[in-house]
Amino acid sequence: MSSNRNLIVGAIISASLAVMIGSGIRSSFGLFLTPITETLGTGRENLSIAFAVNNLVVGLPLVGLLSDRFGPRQVVIAGSVLYAGGLVLVTILTTTMGLVVSFGLLVGIGLGATSYVVVLGAVAQLIGEGQRSRVFGLITAMGSAGMFVVPPLAQILLSNLGWQRALYALAAVPAVVALMAFGLPRRPGTQLQGVQEPHADEPFRSVLERAARHRGYLLLTTGFFVCGFHVAFIGAHLPAYLGDKGLPEFVAAGALALIGAFNILGSVTFGWLGDRFSRKNMLSLIYFGRAVVILLFLLAPVSQTSALVFGGAIGFLWLATVPLTSGTVASFFGARYLSTLYGIVFFSHQIGAFIGVWLGGRFYDTAGTYTPVWIAGIALGVFAALVHLPIPERTEVAGAAAAAD
Repeated sequence: MSSNRNLIVGAIISASLAVMIGSGIRSSFGLFLTPITETLGTGRENLSIAFAVNNLVVGLPLVGLLSDRFGPRQVVIAGSVLYAGGLVLVTILTTTMGLVVSFGLLVGIGLGATSYVVVLGAVAQLIGEGQRSRVFGLITAMGSAGMFVVPPLAQILLSNLGWQRALYALAAVPAVVALMAFGLPRRPGTQLQGVQEPHADEPFRSVLERAARHRGYLLLTTGFFVCGFHVAFIGAHLPAYLGDKGLPEFVAAGALALIGAFNILGSVTFGWLGDRFSRKNMLSLIYFGRAVVILLFLLAPVSQTSALVFGGAIGFLWLATVPLTSGTVASFFGARYLSTLYGIVFFSHQIGAFIGVWLGGRFYDTAGTYTPVWIAGIALGVFAALVHLPIPERTEVAGAAAAAD
């Protein structure tokens, strides 16, 4: 069992560092919006399209399918290479289509391959149902730690090197992710001695058919669309929004850093609660809380204080949805194909992210304001809070097991 413990600890550390680096770099993209568009002499919508494509590509279920088919280690290594190469190409392919290929396609694939979809599915194979939410919360918190560390570093690089050389510097970081991959299972569907996994041998097609009919799974997928809309719009456009209001650049970087810092607390807290209380009710609470926080931010005068308070408040609710959503999917269907099944839910998240990022740039370029998108975020938060309430508490796995008995 000590050997099992070492493998589990190693996998958790590797998964945590991988998402910390990948998410950290991604969270700094919004800082590049203004300098890149100023250099290229284009509106914000053009780069917003590249960001939107990035969000859509990140969510493609392909990486989950590949991980469940060939193993998470290989997927993460290949993804880290694409991530680094895409960042370098951003400085070379400076047309709108070039940015879509580099920032959108290559960085998107690389980021998706090093994301929660792959690493949570890998770790889920090694731990039991009763511990998954808290472990997922810990890994999510490490992704948040990257959001806390990288944006201030990226801002320093931007201020001293310019955006091109800053991207060169950031491109060197994903190499560490490739090293982290060796702590993840090499084979798909790995299970350790003592880990009981119902329906571990169920055919993949059968699992997909059950998922397509499962009301809770479909509602969870619908609600996660709103999460993507919120985090992508805020992450990409908050720095520019604060700059438009006359706040200095360090305030935007500080707000992003506070999102990451408070998300550490939120992810760990809700991950711990997810193993003890109703996940669907906590998800409803999170989405309603986001709507309230955004509303108060719009009503309050924009200042350094309000920006930083908003960063901390929205940060506490930022990715707290991840351990609860992924843990719920695992409770419905088990861990064997979690990367694929959570990947499908995550694709809905990224469709929301695509729309949120694009609409932000579209409304700004056509109307000179972000206000309609902020209001849409409030309405969607209330919608998601309501959508999660009908999700059944009884898990699909437990129900099927009871029926078999």
